[in-house]
Order: sequence, then C-alpha cells, then structure tokens
Amino acid sequence: LQEFKSVEHFKKELIEYLSWYNEKRIKVKLKGLTPLQFRNQSLESAC
Repeated sequence: LQEFKSVEHFKKELIEYLSWYNEKRIKVKLKGLTPLQFRNQSLESAC
C-alpha cells in the first residue's frame, strides 16, 4: 500500500495509473490490444 504526500500527489499517481490501465496494458481477452485500442477498433467496425 502506498502512502501519498498530498492530495496533488495522489491525483498525479491516479492519472498515471489510469493512463497505464487504459492505454498501455495489453489484455489477451481483448485480442492482444489495450482497452483503448479495443474500444476504438470496435467503434470503427460499428460505422
């Protein structure tokens, strides 16, 4: 468990984590894509 020095420090870490989670984390269930790539691909296919 990480302790944060301030609310601003927490916000910065949260933004970095969410960026990693949505933009860099590759998921096998999503055919080897990141969640963001999978969503964009799904939206393009729907058009």
